[in-house]
Amino acid sequence: MASRRNRPINLPAPYLKRVWLDPSRVSDPAAYPFCLPFLQGEFELEFDHAITIIAGENGTGKSTLLEGIAALAGYDEAGGGKGYRPVDHSGALEAMGGSLSSALRASWLPKITNGWFFRAESFFSVARYLDRAAIEAGQRPLAPDFLSYSHGEGFLRFFEERCRRQGIFIFDEPESALSPSRQIEFLKLLRRMDRSGICQVIMATHSPMLMAYPGARLLRLAKYGLEPVTVEDTDHYRLLREFWADPATFIAAMLEE
Repeated sequence: MASRRNRPINLPAPYLKRVWLDPSRVSDPAAYPFCLPFLQGEFELEFDHAITIIAGENGTGKSTLLEGIAALAGYDEAGGGKGYRPVDHSGALEAMGGSLSSALRASWLPKITNGWFFRAESFFSVARYLDRAAIEAGQRPLAPDFLSYSHGEGFLRFFEERCRRQGIFIFDEPESALSPSRQIEFLKLLRRMDRSGICQVIMATHSPMLMAYPGARLLRLAKYGLEPVTVEDTDHYRLLREFWADPATFIAAMLEE
């Protein structure tokens, strides 16, 4: 049965078609994460592209939303794939978005059991977990060893190795360790995933370069929920456009505010 579930499916991405909040499953609307503005009232998100990109300011709930979707898909909210438990949550104080999954409903066609949830914040924990798992299995020469490279190179090696198969891949700020040239390399990987037809990507980013990926559905998460947006209309793009027009004057003006 397990091998049958993991068998490639001859249907194109996206596989996760829709997620929505079921108010009957929210026990305390005032508690995190249900107190976030975008979860007030009705919340629904449809996926009609293989690649969905979410932009927005810090604190709007992008990571919370991705953590909830990841947990709904069967991934640990701290990152990883199905069956991976890379982070010990027993002594954690921080509130994460995995509890959002308890109140989410989803529509799949079909439900894919493979993929990965990448969180920049937990990359080192996940990488060490994968190395330890390989060593404990007697496969020391085959340990991934992502951490022997620079931060950005480790990210890219991780993406190249883990994001080639059929599945749903959730990226939370993958650009955090990538220089502009490395972001181009990531975009090339994204294009290979897109052209394969078997990868669904849901990504949150602050990078206008990644937001501009052609053919993706770009959404802005703001106080009142998600809305379609062009990269030129994002706050990130506008701010950088003002900076590049006159860097010295821009920085001087910002420091005086």
